[in-house]
Amino acid sequence: MCNKGRRQSPINVEPEKLLFDPYLRSLHIDKHKISGTLHNTGQSLVFRVEKDTKQHVNISSGPLAYRYQFEEIYFHYGTDNNQGSEHHIHGYSFPGEIQLYGFNKELYHNMSEAQHKAQGIVGISLMLQIGDTPNPELRIITSAFNKVLYKGKPSSPPPTAPANTALRGTIRAPSLMQPIFAQRLRLCFRAAPWLIVEQGSSTPIRHISLRSLLPNTEQYMTYEGSTTHPGCWESTVWIILNKPIYITKQELYALRKLMQGSEQTPKAPLGNNARPLQALHHRTVRTNIDFANTGVSKTQSCPTMYKDMYYKANRWTSEISARGRERGLPDIESVFHSLP
Repeated sequence: MCNKGRRQSPINVEPEKLLFDPYLRSLHIDKHKISGTLHNTGQSLVFRVEKDTKQHVNISSGPLAYRYQFEEIYFHYGTDNNQGSEHHIHGYSFPGEIQLYGFNKELYHNMSEAQHKAQGIVGISLMLQIGDTPNPELRIITSAFNKVLYKGKPSSPPPTAPANTALRGTIRAPSLMQPIFAQRLRLCFRAAPWLIVEQGSSTPIRHISLRSLLPNTEQYMTYEGSTTHPGCWESTVWIILNKPIYITKQELYALRKLMQGSEQTPKAPLGNNARPLQALHHRTVRTNIDFANTGVSKTQSCPTMYKDMYYKANRWTSEISARGRERGLPDIESVFHSLP
């Protein structure tokens, strides 16, 4: 499936080809907190929810027709600032990407059952951008990186969760893009594998709020794809949020210290763990992002979608245009406009 599939992930999101769907709703994630374990599997850094959790976090609405139960977080990142994210935006790779996964709890009992089935699993993509003020919920996880430096025997768990460092100031997250207007298409919601828990060092993480981990935006892009892990099941609905979350240079440095092997044989760094981009193969990437000037008559109660409406990207910021994806890029914001 990994080599023969035609709905593989990740992809490069091309803004000029996005299709605006006014029927896409806002994504909903339960606000209560959860606890789990952070694992260095030797292949990935993974957070998994405690199996005996009594109050699970549900993911619903958006492009989803069912409720999905959150289960895992996967971390993808590069060994430098020029690469790291699996999904790309207009050819740009962010320093990292966090992927949240959940399974369809209304149709299936667990991720193992849901991974092969239609409407089985959802993946939510959060891009990581470097900033001075990090995401407070992410800080809870990053403070535990030094406890999972190597793959091997589990480290001794701390009696309590790592203390969250007080943060000052705020940063307004830029949009990943200002997307596109067009026709409504139906999604087939599918799922993902990666269900065998590899042995590796681990440490408990307590009281994480997924809702607070997400950037402050209701805008997203969505498409039918696959898991990026071995198995490559073409059964995943991807939701890529339209703003990044922030990680400091110090936290990213700590993340890049993680190794694939044990302390005795550390092998290579765990980073650069992104799967190569996959061909789109005529798939549709939909968005709920609209423009004020869409050309729709004000007398219409609900905007229809015009196939002859299309957009192109303005130039990236002068810094990116001049220097490309050099080390230490500032926060970026791409702006799009409609052609006359």
